[in-house]
Amino acid sequence: MGRRKRYSEEFKREALRKADEPGMTDVVVAEDLGISTRQLRRWRDAVNEHGEKAFPGTGRARDEEMMRLKRENAKLWQERDFLKEAAAYFAKESK
Repeated sequence: MGRRKRYSEEFKREALRKADEPGMTDVVVAEDLGISTRQLRRWRDAVNEHGEKAFPGTGRARDEEMMRLKRENAKLWQERDFLKEAAAYFAKESK
């Protein structure tokens, strides 16, 4: 089995909007977008059940986590560089 493909909230909502257009069917939209009709049906069920909160996992938390980790990494690099300089200074002083 391969990795599961993830779709953005915008992609899902646009797919549902296209499927709701007059003269369009789930089969046509699914084939056009390269997804299964079952997937499209699940997205529609999620919107019907949860409304605007239907697709919470759009990557925002992941992006926020990535930014937090980058900030933390930069801070750790600064601390490491400071400790290197301090170690070199004290090594020079002890001779």
